[in-house]
Amino acid sequence: MPRSPNRGRRINESLREVIAETIQRELSDPRLSLVTITQVKATEDMSEAQVFWTVYDRTAKDGAAKALASASGVLQGRVGRELRTRNTPHLRFVFDEFQDRAAHLAKLIDEVTADLPPEAPKESE
Repeated sequence: MPRSPNRGRRINESLREVIAETIQRELSDPRLSLVTITQVKATEDMSEAQVFWTVYDRTAKDGAAKALASASGVLQGRVGRELRTRNTPHLRFVFDEFQDRAAHLAKLIDEVTADLPPEAPKESE
């Protein structure tokens, strides 16, 4: 029987909270100071979880990726202790490119709309 979609959302949000709090409060690596965990997507069987993250300063992206990789064991251990689920998912960190894509789309929209003639005023009825 498939699990409730609400359960999946709750688990994903709990994973995100535990990981974000652990990074903020327990890890002293300065490369993680500007990391934000944006979303977590766990598989239904909880064997793996994709942890989407971003960093405020794009020049710190590579260092933050290395720091997350080295902290994955600590983070996975914390997830296992906090969530107490049957399986503790293997954490796979994925850089969240949403902000970059959004900025690119906004730029494209601005370019297209800049070439449009101004809209004529509408007559009132």
